[in-house]
Amino acid sequence: MQVVPTDQLRNIVVTGHSGTGKTMLCESLALSMGAINRLGSIDEGSTLSDYAADETERKHSLNTSLIHGMWNEKKINIIDTPGLLDFHGDVKSAMRVADTVLVTVNAAAGVEVGTDTVWEYTQEYYKPTMFVLTRLDAERADFNSTLESLRDHFGHMVTPIQFPVDQGLGHHILIDVLLMKQLEFSPDKPGNMVVTEIHDLYRKQAEDLHQQLVEAVAETDEELMNRFFEIGNLTEDELRAGIKSALVTRTIFPVFCSSPLHLIGTERLLNAIVNLCPSPIERGPEHAYCTVNNDEKLLQPDPDGPTIAFIFKTMSEPRVGEISYIRVYSGHIESGHELVDAQTGQVEKLGQVYTMLGQKKIPVDKLLAGDIGMVVKLKDSHTNDTLADKGVDCRISPIIFPEPVLSSAIVPVAQGDEEKISAGLHHLHEEDPSFAIEHDVEFNQTILKTLGETHLDIIISRLLNKFNVKVDIAPIRIPYRETIRIAASAQGKYKKQSGGRGQYGDVWVRIEPKPRDSGFEFASEVVGGVVPTRYIPAVEKGLRESIIEGSLAGYPVVDMKAVVYDGSFHPVDSSEFAFKIAAGMAFKAASEKAKPLILEPIYLLTVQTPDQFTGEIVGDISSKRGKILGMDADSRFQIINALIPQAALSLFHHALTRLTQSRARYSYTFDHYEEAPVEVANQLIAEKEKKEH
Repeated sequence: MQVVPTDQLRNIVVTGHSGTGKTMLCESLALSMGAINRLGSIDEGSTLSDYAADETERKHSLNTSLIHGMWNEKKINIIDTPGLLDFHGDVKSAMRVADTVLVTVNAAAGVEVGTDTVWEYTQEYYKPTMFVLTRLDAERADFNSTLESLRDHFGHMVTPIQFPVDQGLGHHILIDVLLMKQLEFSPDKPGNMVVTEIHDLYRKQAEDLHQQLVEAVAETDEELMNRFFEIGNLTEDELRAGIKSALVTRTIFPVFCSSPLHLIGTERLLNAIVNLCPSPIERGPEHAYCTVNNDEKLLQPDPDGPTIAFIFKTMSEPRVGEISYIRVYSGHIESGHELVDAQTGQVEKLGQVYTMLGQKKIPVDKLLAGDIGMVVKLKDSHTNDTLADKGVDCRISPIIFPEPVLSSAIVPVAQGDEEKISAGLHHLHEEDPSFAIEHDVEFNQTILKTLGETHLDIIISRLLNKFNVKVDIAPIRIPYRETIRIAASAQGKYKKQSGGRGQYGDVWVRIEPKPRDSGFEFASEVVGGVVPTRYIPAVEKGLRESIIEGSLAGYPVVDMKAVVYDGSFHPVDSSEFAFKIAAGMAFKAASEKAKPLILEPIYLLTVQTPDQFTGEIVGDISSKRGKILGMDADSRFQIINALIPQAALSLFHHALTRLTQSRARYSYTFDHYEEAPVEVANQLIAEKEKKEH
């Protein structure tokens, strides 16, 4: 494929709520550009974007995929992204490297939770954003209602460029208020757009919306505003230039219409992409950091500058190995190019450079600044790494992935598979950094933290399909603790005689409660040598070993001070071993008198929810022994702050998903330990007794 100059590139990410037609929009754009010769089908698993086995099986995008084509001598790189919230790690990585965001919105459903979420990402990355209303051929499609919903959520600068003449079955005509023309399409035929004058029936509405567009564009630029005041209108070229400029500054958000399944609106959308969406040069410089002193630097997309490229996605393919998706921010990349990983210092010699059409790799001579492509088999470079020419100390600011919140323990089905699980999870994490792997040392559990249940299911199925290792979900062990309410003392005396030298250790130990979260403290008040100094460390060791398993339910004892203050010894039979055993006996006897109790971990929970769900969420938190601390308003959302037991967190995740249809989000951090309710403590004690019998 020919080398494409930077100013001829358009980098687009297609994103939106699940089921809004993202994949089919990408498919229809590819067909109209001539990149493919027939429209694929999600049901048949034949689309360019959804080619992985688990995607075709589930009929949902689960990974980022890259396609490209040429339109009006411009190269358009299109990144298709998953709609399911569980896979928004891929959405953020794709949006990080795109220059313009197309947000698909189902005209029969309006703004949905995924629309809100990706909008927040566009704000975070300050990306030019356009809306594409899809499903206008659906039975309940409602353009006006959907437009009103967009403006309610995202402001009055959401501005329609088109509106449909006919909605529902038979939809095939759009009125374009930028061109002030009527666009008629022959469904299912590429190259089918016929441009005519607007019918008299729709001219008044077109003129009203055209005037709104002119005013919206004029508001974004002082020169255009003056021009508008002078003659009361703007030319098509002035509008086009104004929209492009306002897109970059996020002061206008155009709305287009498309029915991708029938290729309606596709050609016009391609024209809009090349004429309105910014090239990498027009989008502006990228933020980079100097690795020596971390100074921020603006990196110009200069093909003649030093090479600086960013890995935004890593995937593994059978018989190929790891493939790295790359955006070039400065300079160029080509086969044989030696670059240095700015994070590791590792030298990487690039093999063949490709551009992608779904899973098809198309070799290219080189990719210039601004372009997106792929290389294979890098030695040790991964997602979020920057590759640069030797001596160039710059790195691109990393993707910040969504925080995983659902914790699940996994166990191997077959004994001895632990290493295979560890290796498999490591590889999967390279592909998807949005899940976390933790090892709980206390209970020897492998914990996966994911963005949701589907995310967890996919990771488990990929472990099986890619690495032939099967795992089950196990309950997460909660790190309960034990402590005491009052001070108590007891003697521990270990005496054993069985021929020859015996064993003798005798100590008196006092245990005292300490403030919460202050840990364990040991002290000695022995005087007069009743317990020789050389045995005191053995007493401390015996006490520390005893508190590991507690006295009630087998959990470590915390927030306690233990003082050895008296005892006796035998000049021949005493030993460190005997005093260690005696200390354990003393602790057990004293703790029975000290009113022991069980503590449970409590987390600080923050929930962001649309206002209509607040009451149900508060009720659910309370039903799970949570305590509401307060609520704050944040634009369209309510922020609920609460304390909740760790044991209730996974149940809360499922309840929140069900109660809000995934429209709410939450985060949590450990806060403190507090006394567990009697019923919880009794259950834990009963479980311990059952194990012992």
